[in-house]
Amino acid sequence: MRPFLTARWQHLLMLNFLIDPAVLKPWTPRGVELDAWSGRTYVSVVGFRFLHTRMLGIAIPFHQAFDEVNLRSYVRRRGPEGWRRGVVFVRELVPRPAVAIVARLCYNEPYRFLPMRSTIEANAGNLRIGGRVEYAWRIDRRWNALRATVDGPATSPAKETETEFITEHYWGYSAQRDGGCVEYRVEHEPWRVHPVRDAALECDVARVYGTAFADALARPCHSAWIAEGSQVVVHRGVRIESQQPGTGE
Repeated sequence: MRPFLTARWQHLLMLNFLIDPAVLKPWTPRGVELDAWSGRTYVSVVGFRFLHTRMLGIAIPFHQAFDEVNLRSYVRRRGPEGWRRGVVFVRELVPRPAVAIVARLCYNEPYRFLPMRSTIEANAGNLRIGGRVEYAWRIDRRWNALRATVDGPATSPAKETETEFITEHYWGYSAQRDGGCVEYRVEHEPWRVHPVRDAALECDVARVYGTAFADALARPCHSAWIAEGSQVVVHRGVRIESQQPGTGE
């Protein structure tokens, strides 16, 4: 079956914040449970480039290269092969209206269309050590942004680390209007990550994400890095049956 979307995700700036799990319960769909690493619950603000984008194999004019910024939480669901670790999006910002419309219609994903811009200091597509990466969006005449400076070469995350936990999720979950949940698989090779310094989020959090996230995102991020990215395949969503969350790691 033809995948729903193919693209290259590149230069993923990931700012990770600790959060009270009670804040995330209203955004956690039926059939999944919040995931944690070392007893900590996270949300991440992620900015990245979409390149060579195709929906159902079709390249939509003026929608093949653009930025996205999203706020996501981490969940898991027991599948036949074991735990499926995935993400739930609280809000996804894009500058292309067709992307937002299609994602809302097909997955009920919380996309919003806003003016956006980015700065990526790179040489021949490779991030420059000491270079700046910034993703910004405008809302109510104010520019919001996340930014960081590349602080070293990219390396593969060590096993059983916070970096591996946050970067290696291959499932997405989306709550539906009738209270159900759709699960979709996301294929990509493991990402190498650059260390960063001076990571910062400058954002009217209450206006963009809601007052529930204001306290967590107002604090300095707990960790940050830039993933190189890769080619990505997003498969069609499948409705899952609600089930009692499991236990164990």
